[in-house]
Amino acid sequence: MEKMTKSKTRRESTPIKVYCLPEERDLIAANAKAAGKSVSSFLLAVGQGYQITGVVDAERVREMARISGDLGRLGGLLKWWLTDDARTAKFTPETIRVVLSKIDESQVELGNIMAKVIRPRLDK
Repeated sequence: MEKMTKSKTRRESTPIKVYCLPEERDLIAANAKAAGKSVSSFLLAVGQGYQITGVVDAERVREMARISGDLGRLGGLLKWWLTDDARTAKFTPETIRVVLSKIDESQVELGNIMAKVIRPRLDK
């Protein structure tokens, strides 16, 4: 009967110590939290050259979905007006300018929320 060899676990291996200032440690901890990882697993992944992807804030994703829906509805109204349908005859050029303005505002709002998702550290 052969004896099974036990493979060494990470806990049984020698740890790597890194000396850092308190603010550097805080930054590393914040980056790990943003990535949804512990400091240890974050540093292990970064040290092995893995690209770290952050956890996207679900609330911001809902906001982006809402704004995207608003843009779709406004675009649909504009397209409907451009078809020269008899029901859109009551839409004045001013009404269309308001719709276009709302589309612009929604695009800016969507861009701001996307920036917060992409660069979460700027919120703090």
